[in-house]
Amino acid sequence: MQPFALNYARPVAELDVATPYAYDPGLQLNVLFDGRIAATDLALIRELGTTTSTAGSKTHFDD
Repeated sequence: MQPFALNYARPVAELDVATPYAYDPGLQLNVLFDGRIAATDLALIRELGTTTSTAGSKTHFDD
């Protein structure tokens, strides 16, 4: 028997989007390419809404 949800589940579409930050495993935060913490850049937060890290669970946020 197949679970009901599998009838409607679809894979997440991969987007070709470049983020202006990268995960720093030492700080365990997303950092901008100039070294600043991404969550402190208000313009970035206004633009993207969040700085979700893909290093772990996609439900955790840096800000």
